[in-house]
Amino acid sequence: MVMFSLNGKVAIVTGCNTGLGQGIALSLAEAGADIVGVNHVEATETEQKVKALGRTYFGINADLLSIAPIEGIMGKTLEKFGKVDILVNNAGIIRREDSVDFTEKDWDDVMNINVKTVFFFSQAVAKQFIKQGTGGKIINIASMLSFQGGIRVPSYTASKSGVKGITMLMANEWAKHNINANAIAPGYMATDNTAALRADEDRSAEILSRIPASRWGTPKDVGGTAVFLASEASNYINGFTIAVDGGWLAR
Repeated sequence: MVMFSLNGKVAIVTGCNTGLGQGIALSLAEAGADIVGVNHVEATETEQKVKALGRTYFGINADLLSIAPIEGIMGKTLEKFGKVDILVNNAGIIRREDSVDFTEKDWDDVMNINVKTVFFFSQAVAKQFIKQGTGGKIINIASMLSFQGGIRVPSYTASKSGVKGITMLMANEWAKHNINANAIAPGYMATDNTAALRADEDRSAEILSRIPASRWGTPKDVGGTAVFLASEASNYINGFTIAVDGGWLAR
């Protein structure tokens, strides 16, 4: 199990106040990592749960709709811990509207946080990994819509397809620096982003009927995959997007 240990590692996790991000942060902490949580609001519950696991939680408030806060986040992280080992780009948003009525603002907001910030945050962390000479792990959060078109979410589909693509690009350029860039594509998860879908009985039943596991996923389901990709056990995995979807894509 030593290959899966994250003892002594420092992980930046964006959007970890609830949902998948919180599940990932807690799983990394269980494996031994200290957590830098980057959120637009205080992540009090996540902080309490990480500390209960005996790990350090360092919270930074930032609006990742722009790349402006990235330099400051890196500075604060290095001042606190002196290094960084893992980045999880989880923060993201979704906007739903028929594509014929979709607005430029809904397009730009989603693209900015879901793919532009993901790239430039990864770039900043990669530069630090190279400076440290230690290599490191970058885990991006993709989606089933990195593989499929979806409906009524044009900017989300574009952004998550972009996440899959730039993850491969990062691997192509940075693997030689001992940096592993990979992504997780969660299936239909019981989180705030899917609240409207789960509340629609007909749509929810339609979705569940196609999932071989016959249930919505949970943040814990994604957490184990994040630990694997953050650990030495995944040292020869580069540029791959792992679906954690209950079998959705196999159908």
